[in-house]
Amino acid sequence: MQTEDLRLDGNAAGGVLRELFAQEMTAALGTCAGCGTTGAIGALLEYGHDMGTILRCPHCNSPVLRIVRASSQMRVDLSGILFLAIPMAGSVA
Repeated sequence: MQTEDLRLDGNAAGGVLRELFAQEMTAALGTCAGCGTTGAIGALLEYGHDMGTILRCPHCNSPVLRIVRASSQMRVDLSGILFLAIPMAGSVA
């Protein structure tokens, strides 16, 4: 089997993306790109309201997650997260 036989466009990932983004995100674990600390997204510190939401690391104050509502879309910057582990609803750890 060739690599090209396994390749699909991004629409094929629609189901797993819907499943991923329907989870309770405050329990997800994220690793800060600034200091390497891993902790729950719910433990990050929130700043800003009119300009959007910025979640910062409580250890080094680096921005971990930025969310902006712009007209008909939400823009999400995850560049401050090295790794994100999202617990799936109904799963047993």
